[in-house]
Amino acid sequence: MSSQVEPNPPQAHRSDEGASPRVLAISNQKGGVGKTTTAVNLATALAAVDKRVLIIDLDPQGNASTSLGIPANMRETNTYHVLMGDADLDQACVATSVPNLSVVPSGADLAGAELELVDVDNREGRLKAAVRDAAANYDYVLIDCPPSLGLLTLNAWVAAHAVLVPLQVEFLALEGISQLVRTIERIRQSLNPGLEIQGIVLTMVDKRNSLSEMVESDVRSFFGDKVYTTVIPRNVRVSEAPSHGKPVLLYDFKSKGAQAYLNLAGEVLKREQAVAA
Repeated sequence: MSSQVEPNPPQAHRSDEGASPRVLAISNQKGGVGKTTTAVNLATALAAVDKRVLIIDLDPQGNASTSLGIPANMRETNTYHVLMGDADLDQACVATSVPNLSVVPSGADLAGAELELVDVDNREGRLKAAVRDAAANYDYVLIDCPPSLGLLTLNAWVAAHAVLVPLQVEFLALEGISQLVRTIERIRQSLNPGLEIQGIVLTMVDKRNSLSEMVESDVRSFFGDKVYTTVIPRNVRVSEAPSHGKPVLLYDFKSKGAQAYLNLAGEVLKREQAVAA
């Protein structure tokens, strides 16, 4: 499938008037845990089952945009301009090569947004307002957060209904996620009472490694059914896919990594259906 992109999403992305998308923030303050890979491939899997999906690339590194094959000249209007009120989501949106999947790309200027937002009115609610204005376009909005707990991530959590946490199975995993859970609880108390953890997905799992099994057991014991049954394995095809500007589901559909993300999407949809019931 071609990685060619278009400047705006097609009209088919519109849903019934008054519809409201579910907004999921893909977040972990630690880098290198598979956060962007999870955002891109989960979004692709949801789009594959006819869900209209938008990824908001809120990470100044722009890895989600790169992973979807969005070239630099298609990022001139980006999440920075949305946060600063210079563009709405529709103006910044780019359709990807994946049917039903669009992205608001990141740009280099987003790196300065943390400082610029400090003196802006409603600084923590800028993204929520932008998502609300484009609500009729999508079934799901996935926000790829930066690896920090600053103002950009705060905007994502205020805009989101739930947080999905990718967690690498490593020795310090529980320590890091405990801090994240405490921060989410503070946001619930002060800015977004409805915010919840949709689930925790274990990433980069190597079943041959006894440490992986031990950490997985500890995480499941601590968080119970908040942890998805599906785990994302260490898989070379998952690692290679971004350099080709494609989700692994397009790069190698039969790979273990691609199949894992399909299974994860199934679990996410089941939990979303339970929320809607």
